[in-house]
Parts: sequence; C-alpha cells; structure tokens
Amino acid sequence: MSRFLDTEIKFLKGVGDARAKVLASEIGVVTFRDLLYYFPYRHIDRSRFYSIAELQGTDLPALQIKGRFISFNVEGEGARKRLKGVFSDGRRMMETVWFSKINTFATAYKPGVDYVIFGKPSFYRNVYSIPHPEVEAFDPSKPPTGFRGVYSLTETMRKKGYTTRLLQNLVSNLLSHPGFSSIEDTLPAELMVHYNLMPLKEAFRQMHFPDNAQKLQKATERMKFEELFYVEMHILRYSMERGSKLPGFVFSKIGDKFNGFYFNVLPFELTGAQKRVLKEIRGDMKTGRQMNRLLQGDVGSGKTMVAFMSMLMAVDNNCQAALMAPTEILAQQHFSTIKQWAEPIGVNVALLTGSTRTAARREIHEGLLSGGIDIIVGTHALIEENVKFHMLGLAVIDEQHRFGVAQRGKLWHKNERVPHVLVMTATPIPRTLAMTVYGDLDVSVIDELPPGRKPITTLLRYDSNRLEVDRLIYSQLREGRQIYIVYPLISENDKLELKSLEEGYKRTCDTFHGYRVCFVHGKMKPEEKDHQMDLFVRGEARIMVATTVIEVGVNVPNASVMVIENAERFGLSQLHQLRGRVGRGADQSYCVLMGKAKSGGDTKKRLAIMTETTDGFLISEADMKIRGPGDMEGTQQSGLAFNLKVADLARDGQILTRAREAALAILRGTPSLLSPGCVATAPAPGDIAPIAVSGRSVEVLANELRLRFSKTIDWSQIS
Repeated sequence: MSRFLDTEIKFLKGVGDARAKVLASEIGVVTFRDLLYYFPYRHIDRSRFYSIAELQGTDLPALQIKGRFISFNVEGEGARKRLKGVFSDGRRMMETVWFSKINTFATAYKPGVDYVIFGKPSFYRNVYSIPHPEVEAFDPSKPPTGFRGVYSLTETMRKKGYTTRLLQNLVSNLLSHPGFSSIEDTLPAELMVHYNLMPLKEAFRQMHFPDNAQKLQKATERMKFEELFYVEMHILRYSMERGSKLPGFVFSKIGDKFNGFYFNVLPFELTGAQKRVLKEIRGDMKTGRQMNRLLQGDVGSGKTMVAFMSMLMAVDNNCQAALMAPTEILAQQHFSTIKQWAEPIGVNVALLTGSTRTAARREIHEGLLSGGIDIIVGTHALIEENVKFHMLGLAVIDEQHRFGVAQRGKLWHKNERVPHVLVMTATPIPRTLAMTVYGDLDVSVIDELPPGRKPITTLLRYDSNRLEVDRLIYSQLREGRQIYIVYPLISENDKLELKSLEEGYKRTCDTFHGYRVCFVHGKMKPEEKDHQMDLFVRGEARIMVATTVIEVGVNVPNASVMVIENAERFGLSQLHQLRGRVGRGADQSYCVLMGKAKSGGDTKKRLAIMTETTDGFLISEADMKIRGPGDMEGTQQSGLAFNLKVADLARDGQILTRAREAALAILRGTPSLLSPGCVATAPAPGDIAPIAVSGRSVEVLANELRLRFSKTIDWSQIS
C-alpha cells in the first residue's frame, strides 16, 4: 500500500495528539491504515424516519424518529440521578433518558426545535424510552442518510466522550483526504477479475458508509476474501518452504517388523480407512521430504493402530519412534497396548513419564541413546534436555492440541535431521478450521469405525428423570457392565448451582451400595489417581465417579453407560469426547446427558445436537458455529493469532476455499514470492491455473504479508 496509509493518525483532521493516544491505547488505531481497517461491527438502516406509533413489542432495532422535545426533568439523587426528556413526533410521545453528563445534555437541546433522535428503544413501565440517544438538528434539505456503521468503543472511550458519530467523522475525513486516491489495491488485477471483487478503495467506502445493502455485501465479501487470501498465502508459503528446506528420513522399505505384525499378530482386520491412511503415510515417508501429517479420527476409530504401524515403518528402516501423550494415564494406556502388540515381533518399547523412577529413567536414557529402545511412549518427560535419541525417525503426538507449540518443537529438534511428524486428534476439526489452523499439514481422516461397533444411544434427561436413569444403570450393572458418572466440580460451590463429585460419590455409594465405586479427579496425587483408575480398568470397581480427567485416555470396553451431570456446562467437543469413553465393546452403550430444565437457547441447541448424531465432524462444525473457531496458530489455545477482522471461519467456508485456491495459484505462478530454491507444489486436477504476477504486484503482495504477519512466529516447521 502507499506511504499515505503509514501516516500517524495524529495528523488526520480532527485527531491531534490527545485523541491519537486514546485511539492507540484503546482500539489499536495508530496509522491511517489502522483506521480504514477499523470497520463497523454492524450497520444500521437510517434510510427512513419511524413514527412513535410504529413501535411495537420489546425487541426493537435501533431506529430514528423526527420530532421535538417537549420538556426535560432531572430526577433522582447521587448515582441514581438522571435526565429525562419527553419527545413528541407530533402525534404521540415517548421518553429519552441520560444517566451521565446530565448538565451538558440538559442545556444542549431546546424545546420547540426540530430534531432527529436515534437509538434502540426499550419498553419500561408502559412507556417507550431511548437511553442516551444520538441527537442532531433536523435539516429538511438533507434526506435520511441510508446505512450508517456502528463502531465498537471501549468503556474508557465512552467516558471520555467518544461516540460512533466521532469515529464516523474521522473516517469521513480520511476518505476525503487527497492522499486517499493514492492507495493501491492489495490484490492482483488477475484475481480481481477472476473472482469479480470490488476494488479496494470502493470497498473501504462501502464498508464504512454503504450506499445500500447490496454494495455493503459486495464490500464485505471483498474484505473477507482479502483477509483469508493473505492468511492462506502466509500458511502455504511456509508449508512450501518447509517442504523444500527440510529433508526427511527416507523409509525405503517395509520390513520384517511391519510384515510380521501385519500377517501374524494383528488382532483384527484393518478398516478401509485405516488402510488408506497407512498408504498415505507410507507415501510421505519414502519421498525424502519430511512428513508433517495430521491424523483425524473419531473416538474408537483406530488411530493408535495406525500410529503403531507407522512406527514399525521407522523401526524397519533403522530408526526410532516416539509417541508423546498429554497425560500419564493416556501414556500408560498407549504403552500397555503397544507393548502387547510389539513383544511378539521383538520390538523393544519403553515408557517415560514424570513418575518414572530414577534408576529406570537412567536405563531408558541409555537405551534411547544406544538405539536399544525402538519405541518410546511418554509425556512431557520426552522433551527434557537430557533425553537424547540414537536416531529419532518418527514423532507421534496424540491429542496434540493439549501441547503448546513450543513444547512440540522441542521433540522435533532431538536430531540434526528433523523426524517425520504425525499429529493425532480425536476431536474432529471442521474443514474450514483445518485449512487455517493446520493449513501447512497434510490431513488424513479415519472416517470409519471398526466392524461390530454399535452406535451409542444418547439421551437427554433432567432431575425429574433421575429414577429412570438409576434404573438404566442398575440394568447395565446386572448384566456385568461398568458405568462412568462425570461431574463438572470436585467440591460443592455456593456460588454455582452445580452438582459436585463429592456429593455425587456419596449418592452413588448410597444408591448402588452393592457395587464398588471408585473416583478420580485432577487434584489427586498421581499414585492415588492411578490406583483408583486401575480398580476400574481391572473391573474391581463397577462405577467410576469422575471429573473430566477421563475425557481422554481411558479405554474400558466393558463400560457401557456414561452419565454427564450438568451437561449444559460442557462444550460440544468435550461432551463428544466423554461420550467416546463408552461404546468401545460390542455391547449397546448409552450416554445420558443430565441437563438443566430451564436452559437457554444455545444450550438446548447444543444438547439436542448430541442426541441427534454421533458424527464427530458434524458436531465439530456445530461447535465452531456456537463457540467460535478458537486459536489458529499461536501457542495459546484461545484467541485468534491471525486477528480476523471481518471473516468468520464458522460461516465463510466458501470464501475461504476460493481464497486458498487463489493463494495457491499465485504462489505456483510467482516463484519470486518464495525463498530461493523453494519449489511450489504442482497443481492438482481441478485447481485453477498458476497465476504469474510481476513488478509492482509482487512488491505489494510481499509488503502486505510482512505488514500482516511480521509479529506472528513461524511455527511451520514444528506444528
């Protein structure tokens, strides 16, 4: 963009030093560019005047009314003091009310003068009232102004007298500045034509002061496309550079370990999805390019088997493999499963966690360094400085979203040559989110459950149905099954009307007194937690009362009922994960969501989705629409590292798809945007043809990428 947009905001007409400090500290507006991209969060139709007689109901939009103030009156004392005005449109009357700057407003407006008031009416004591309306003198020569943007203001700004009108005036001054005409478009002309996009300067005008709804929509689509185009350019460029710069181990053969397991030990037939994913992984690991693959699979779909067989490929090629899990419980479970599979084929497996004793830890360190240990399963203990490998060829990360990016990176750097990377998640990721969060990873999906698994029956019940739920539990206990009961809290909390594990444990023991009950929560000492968990795994305890520590890493095929108390307190993905603790055997299983009878709209919608489908991908799409996309690239798991201003990943999937294909076309056709020696991926069938841009267009693209992402960390080699 032009240097004009880099101008400090204090030099804009109407700003100055004092306002510039407030704009910078409160809403991050430092330059002309920042103000142009500070779009209204909504737009209001001010194309007509309403009459007071038209006001009906209690949920009215903001609107404008022409008329006169009849009188003003100050009421109340101290903090309850307020200015009340009576306003008439010539036929009926309503109220206006101000709770601050009372003396200012009491003298600002004169009875008998024509004004236009604007705001959102409320209905109180049988009277319509607009609190703190916008008020301007009526000018008969000026018709209603059409659409007007409403800007987000902080409380500090409001207290200092900043209003939407002030922001509108500042933006208007910027749009009429002589330098505005020098702004260059941020998108190449080829994309503008191909996707029929509104030019940038026109889009700025229409975003802030739209002529009509249609032009506002076109401007919004343009800005969403631009934003997502640069996000995808950023991700794809790093992905291509990583692929070119990072050579991987060449796993040229499928050897005795893999074949011995597949033909002699494998306890069941692989599903078609598992075979397909193994073929994709095999294809990656024999190319000489470092594999960086995301493996998605719903709970119980067989990801661990795929991971183990991938690790055997590493072992067959004289390398080691590591599997890192987020909790000791999950690591121990993986170790137990993998050891059982590995022993018959002579593969040495070890477990390293925070609880590993010093002597055993020393032996493991020596075995890893000498190459005597083929596969290591562990927790964060694997990334400690003193853990060194003879030759780590494959790193598998389970439930990878539970690790910070920097933590994962430590595992990648255990060798001079970066290992192949397989990250796994049982939380299905919506396609639009996967294209951004994991845009630099190849994605494999296990979308098929092993044969013989019956769909879990999910029931929504309330306290009034408690006896019915108890009868279900009794019937399953009599058939020899086991039960989970999950609570949101450990102890009772007076401020929260939620059931707690402590009271739930007592009730469960009293109600089902003929059966042993164990309990697990996050504040227990590891050894006590392991003991309680072991009671359940061995079947000595028939009921486990727990918090969400059992969300991942507990595999008891005999468990057939999951009861989730205060289910309204959990997100969809978490409910789906908890439900996945049952249904792991051949028997019919049940998930009972104990909800609050008077739950709100979103909550009812969330719980209804759980009863309607067990498809994790449908659930994840719904979850993102309700809760938002969450973290995209940063080390924290909340907030958007790319700071999307207009695009919404939950709703703009089509625009994202077009933006990604455009970014690919530009990168494939314009090698100068990539590092020297980097080769762009070849187009796939159906992709749009590579687009070559040159000269000033390349400079603009490179500059935009720098401006937008200079503060983000390049995690592409480790995520």
